[in-house]
Amino acid sequence: MSFEWTPHRFSGGALALDVANSVILRADPEKRVDRFAKADHLAAFPAAAEIMCAERDDFSQLAAVRPENESLFLELREKADAFYRVKARDGGDDPSLLADLLDAIARILRAHPHATTPEPVDLATARSALRLIALPEPERLKICPNCGWLFLDRSKNKSRAWCDMAVCGNRAKARLHYRRKKGKDG
Repeated sequence: MSFEWTPHRFSGGALALDVANSVILRADPEKRVDRFAKADHLAAFPAAAEIMCAERDDFSQLAAVRPENESLFLELREKADAFYRVKARDGGDDPSLLADLLDAIARILRAHPHATTPEPVDLATARSALRLIALPEPERLKICPNCGWLFLDRSKNKSRAWCDMAVCGNRAKARLHYRRKKGKDG
C-alpha cells in the first residue's frame, strides 16, 4: 500500500502535534501504525510539513532529522504526545509529564548548538512544543473523538469537534446517519 503525506495528516494545527499524530491508532496496539518507522516516510516529512503544516510560517525550510538524532526526535514525539494528551483530556499540566517533555526538548536543543538553514525538523518540533506549553487557552487543545489525534481548535467559539471535518467529521456523521437509518428501518 502506498503512502504519502497529505493535508489531513497535518490537521494538528502545530508541528509538535503533527509529529505526535504520526502514530496512527496509537491506543490500539493491534492496528497501531508508526509513520516514522519507515525511513522514506520520515525523510519525506520535512518537505511535506513545509507546505502543509499550520506553523509553516514559523520556519523557512526544514531539513531531515540527522540519523544520530532520530532516537531523540522519536523520544520528543512520545513525550509530547503523553503531555499534550493528558493536558487535552484533563485540562491541567502533569508536572512529571511536563518535566519529561522539557527534558526531551532540552536534549534536542543541545544537539543543535548552532542555528542552521534549513532548520532540522527535530529542532523545529522542539520549538513548536515549547510554544504549545505556553498555550494561552489550553482548552483549545483537543483530542479527536474519531481517530484520537491531537489538534488545536482555532475556531472562534472553540467548538471544533474533529481534527479534520473532511475526514473524521464526515466519518462520524456517516456513522450517526447509518445508526439512525438502521434504527428507523429495524
